[in-house]
Amino acid sequence: MKRKLVTLSLAVVLSAGFAAYSLSASATLKPGDAVPAFTAEASLGGKTYTYSLADELKKGPVVLYFYPAAFTKGCTIEAHEFAEAVDEYKKYATTVIGISHDNIDTLTKFSVSECRNKFPVAADADSKVIGAYDAGLPMHASMANRVSYVIAPDGKIIYEYTSLSPEKHVENTLNAVKDWAAAHK
Repeated sequence: MKRKLVTLSLAVVLSAGFAAYSLSASATLKPGDAVPAFTAEASLGGKTYTYSLADELKKGPVVLYFYPAAFTKGCTIEAHEFAEAVDEYKKYATTVIGISHDNIDTLTKFSVSECRNKFPVAADADSKVIGAYDAGLPMHASMANRVSYVIAPDGKIIYEYTSLSPEKHVENTLNAVKDWAAAHK
């Protein structure tokens, strides 16, 4: 009986440890790293189009944020917060794009209801972009972790933040954009 309890206790501790790791592991792309260019099917305001990171970087910095799944609680909260902040990002010539492994039909609905027609969301059903940015969940790499990058017009990362909590992604990326803009007047 004691052996079963010890084994069970060890299993619970290991499971908790892996859960903590999956919640806190961070992306390997860091400030100063060049980002992989990509195009992806995206939706803005319910209309689909081909999003090109290279084209957006010609306009200014880009906030690229990955999220696990449309219409889940945390992802909905995060989408609302980004939507509310889009006008502030625009003051710094910065655009926002969200990416998940969801299909484009789901994201077309999400772009209207949760992104409030303010910024595009891109479909990465095959997880190629998620993989290129090392933004997968550690225990389920095809699904995006909650990772936010701020990318300078030269294609290099200015800032990276990883946390499954939707809190702080908008605040932190906006502060990074403001700091970058102040240094690049």
